[in-house]
Amino acid sequence: MFVESGKGSLIRIVAGVFILIGAGLSLWVHPHWVYFDAFVGLMLIISALTGFCPMYYILRALGIKDAQCTVKRVGR
Repeated sequence: MFVESGKGSLIRIVAGVFILIGAGLSLWVHPHWVYFDAFVGLMLIISALTGFCPMYYILRALGIKDAQCTVKRVGR
């Protein structure tokens, strides 16, 4: 298994956290929070198809730099 370090991994972590937060809010606060999850999923699909990812620009504006393209071997 390979894990890529860099901004792409951080974007996937943020997306996963957003989806978990949205799922929790839809269970405990109001069912309409599921639309937040749908929005995050839609943005993931748009990012995969077009290469445009708003979270990339948000992270860049926050000062998070691109990591070099290094790949680490995890496991065996």
